[in-house]
Amino acid sequence: MTGTRTDELARLAELHGVAVSYRPAPDRTVTVPDSAVVAALHALGVDATTPEAVRAALADRERALRERLLPPTVVHWAGDPHDPAALTALPPRTRVRIETEAGEESYRVSAPLVAGLPLVAGLPLGVHRVTATAPDGRTAHAHLVVAPDRLPAPPGRSYGLLVQLYSLLSRRSWGMGDLGDLAELAGWAGRVAGAGFVQVNPLHSAVPGAPTDPSPYRPSSRRFPDPVHLRVEDVPEYAYAEDRERLAGLLERAARLRAAVLDKGALIDRDAVWELKREALETVLAVPLGPGRRAAYDAFRAAHGQALDDHATYYALAETHGPDWTTWPDGLRDPRSAATARTRAELADRVAFHTRLAWLTDGQLRAAHRTAREAGMPVGIVHDLAVGVHPAGADSWAQQDVFAAGMSVGAPPDAFNARGQDWGLPPWRPDRLASCGYAPFRELLRALFRYAGALRIDHVMGLFRLWWIPQGSPPTEGTYVHYDAEAMLAVLALEAGRAGSVVIGEDLGTVEPGVRETLQRRGVFGTSVLWFERDWTGDGRPLPPERWRADCLATATTHDLPPTAARLTGDHVELRDRLGLLTRPAAEERAEAVADVTEWLALLGGLGLVDSVGPVDSLAPVDPLGPVGSTATGPPGADEEAQVRAVHRFLLRTPARLIGVWLPDGVGDRRPQNLPGTCAEYPNWRLPIADREGRAVPLEELTAAPRLRALLEVFAQLREG
Repeated sequence: MTGTRTDELARLAELHGVAVSYRPAPDRTVTVPDSAVVAALHALGVDATTPEAVRAALADRERALRERLLPPTVVHWAGDPHDPAALTALPPRTRVRIETEAGEESYRVSAPLVAGLPLVAGLPLGVHRVTATAPDGRTAHAHLVVAPDRLPAPPGRSYGLLVQLYSLLSRRSWGMGDLGDLAELAGWAGRVAGAGFVQVNPLHSAVPGAPTDPSPYRPSSRRFPDPVHLRVEDVPEYAYAEDRERLAGLLERAARLRAAVLDKGALIDRDAVWELKREALETVLAVPLGPGRRAAYDAFRAAHGQALDDHATYYALAETHGPDWTTWPDGLRDPRSAATARTRAELADRVAFHTRLAWLTDGQLRAAHRTAREAGMPVGIVHDLAVGVHPAGADSWAQQDVFAAGMSVGAPPDAFNARGQDWGLPPWRPDRLASCGYAPFRELLRALFRYAGALRIDHVMGLFRLWWIPQGSPPTEGTYVHYDAEAMLAVLALEAGRAGSVVIGEDLGTVEPGVRETLQRRGVFGTSVLWFERDWTGDGRPLPPERWRADCLATATTHDLPPTAARLTGDHVELRDRLGLLTRPAAEERAEAVADVTEWLALLGGLGLVDSVGPVDSLAPVDPLGPVGSTATGPPGADEEAQVRAVHRFLLRTPARLIGVWLPDGVGDRRPQNLPGTCAEYPNWRLPIADREGRAVPLEELTAAPRLRALLEVFAQLREG
């Protein structure tokens, strides 16, 4: 559609939740291109390519909304004495039937006929089925989500360790951190360090093949974990595998791979690790399951049903046809086709192999969480939910009906990225989610909560709206598409409540007004990073600890930001300068970095948390890609370590219920795990935890490091209750 935007197009977009403008700041409104609006509507099944098509689509939508008895999903918050508005708005004499999750049925008369008789009175928590029949014969069906009014809260106050699992190598892992290492860290952190949780990166299944995208935030599937994280020797059948010579050879190769990273400065090679593990698991899984293990495996298959079958089928097909399902033969692109059914039967052994891998990984994840809780952690393992999935991966193949074709999720231009961002992730269609009662979201959450004491949701604002970018367009030419945030939050509260798990939302950056307040009201914790906590509505100075929010995870840094030592010394500026990422002269960037740190250290000094109030103010250029990306500058000194501890003492002064310690800060690591804006220029997602000189530090040395012990001693008072 070309020309000036019409009122009809704006109205049509509004009725489908598509924005025609947005406000990046309270005093600024940006109009999005018509092309983005038309493309988003097309992805929602609405033709808006011509004025005539817009008028027809608008008339259809208005008539459908006017004539419908119920929306596809209705929410009721437990404790609310009133019926949802959608039910009270039913015509008089409408008959209502409610079938609960458990299959129980009851017939009720619409509330307008019986004063004081709520339709939802006494319903249990769950997703129920409502059927309404009006006097004129119209019938409607809807999903009724009855959810607790707040999500579970963490018991008391605690601190925990934040780590990218692949970076946590031990002398027993096969070249990258695994679930055995996670259990070891959790057991030590709970019993010795008094930590309340360990937070890891997303452990979702990666896109198969080599080279694999190492980013854990662009997975093939969020529904099932990646077997690359398995500790092969912990699989019970490993002890009974017949080909011991083959396994011994693989162990020797794994030892060389591990030594290359820990002793020779090599990067983590996920593909090489998986090649060894896959070969070993082929041998191990040839061992028949005992009766008890077989019963547990069958129960897992029954619990996950079609989703598990689809997942394993995708990986079996990918072995033959490649990982991009959009290039497969026509019949196999449809998971429900006869061709797919025939091929699934032909590949039954490979489907079974991948099904077993999902079960084994789930088991080791639950074992790691169990170890954490047995070690005294009140929260346990905190898992991370990525924003979306790869457009050619397992989930997008199995759930094509709920993904918006031709669209990609990203972010509009902002103060940090004038060109916007395209994350290459297909978004869920809000209309399809609502029509199925948010079943894909419910199943995803239920799977993750099996082994998560808490769940971090990356870009939690996506529960409210996402920036949709038409494929082939730059991120600047996208638009926001809104979701039913109340329904998304109700499903989240329902599943988190059933699991007794905490939810932490990553709400950094530009957030739509009212979103943080809504999340807080429902019990979703926020994320507060020290360097961003300033009085943005006042003088812009660092926010004193008493003004921080309590319902949050407070940290000094994240995987996308410089470690604390790099921030304090200015090493992060030198790294970005050498890689050509600065948008201003290096001298200006250095001066701003010094001023920023000086302000924070002045606040820390004023609170009596540190003696030294001046950062390193002479930042000599260094080689940012020295040993494994080391950017260490200047001689090591007690001041840096004291300042890192002071930063964490400050976090302890805030009312934050959860405090996170970036584990690499415990050994003076200078390198960010991910440097946004880079790809080949920097080894994102491939760095082991290392000391200030860039030397990899294995788990066994890490837990004994005096610097880490001293840092965690800051939280001794939390250990004492």
